[in-house]
Amino acid sequence: MPFISKRVLGAVVLALALPLAATACGGGSGGGDTIVIGTKFDQPGLGLKNPDGTMSGFDVDVAKYVAQQLGYSEDKIEWKESPSAQRETLIQNGQVEFIAATYSITDSRKEKISFAGPYLVTGQSLLVREDNTDITGEASLQNNKKLCSVSGSTPAQRIKDKYPGVQLQQYDTYSACVEALKNGAVDAVTTDEVILAGYAAQTPGAFKLVGGTFSEERYGIGLKKGDTELQKKINDAIVKMETDGAWKAAWDKNLGPAGLPAPTPPKIDQT
Repeated sequence: MPFISKRVLGAVVLALALPLAATACGGGSGGGDTIVIGTKFDQPGLGLKNPDGTMSGFDVDVAKYVAQQLGYSEDKIEWKESPSAQRETLIQNGQVEFIAATYSITDSRKEKISFAGPYLVTGQSLLVREDNTDITGEASLQNNKKLCSVSGSTPAQRIKDKYPGVQLQQYDTYSACVEALKNGAVDAVTTDEVILAGYAAQTPGAFKLVGGTFSEERYGIGLKKGDTELQKKINDAIVKMETDGAWKAAWDKNLGPAGLPAPTPPKIDQT
C-alpha cells in the first residue's frame, strides 16, 4: 500500500506542476500577455472611446492590426489615452508599447523617440457648415472671418503667421471648435484634414471640408527611441495592412462617410 500511495502522490504532484510550467512558458510574442497601446480618446473617426467603452477610428484600426501582427489579439490590448502634450513622456517612461494618435513625424520629436511609418500623409484644411458658400480656402478667411483652432497648436500658429486678417478664436479642444461652428459662433474650424473629416462623418450633412490641404503632416507610430527591432516589426505590419486591403477598408469605414476618398498609402520611411 505505501508504494501505491507514493505513485498516487507523484501523479498528483506532476498534474499540478504541468499547468504551472505551461504558464511560465507563456508570453513571448503575446501569448496570454497584454499590450498597452496609446491613442486619442476624443477624436471621432481616428481615436475615440465610445460610451460603451469600446474604441473606434482609423488610428485605432491601424493599432489593432499592428498588435495582431505582433501576436496580440484585440482582447489583449489595453488602451492608454495619449493627449498630444504627453505622448513622448508616455513612451519614454515605458507606459505604452507604442502610440498611434495623429502623431506627426517631426525632427524635434525624433530626438526623443523613434517612429515607424508613416502610415498616413494628411495636411491642414478647413471645415465649414454645409450651407456655407463664401469660404473656399484659406485665402478667403482674410476677409475678417472667425476661425477656430486649438490653443498652442501648429495649425493655429500657421494661420497667425500667414493670414493676419483672420479673426482667430482658440479653444482647448477641437470638439469645442466644432460646437462653436455648429451654433454659428465661428465661420470655420482648421486642423489636419483627417481630424476634420472625422467630425464631419460624425454628423452627416452638417459640415463639409473645403480648400484642400495647405500643409503636409506625416502620421507615424511612436515607440521607444532606438528600438529598431520593434520599429521593423511595426513597419512590416503597416506594409502588410496596406497591401492586403485592410488599410483602405479601415479608411472607408472611419473616414469615408465624410466624403474624403482614400489617399494612396505613403512609402515607409526606413531612416
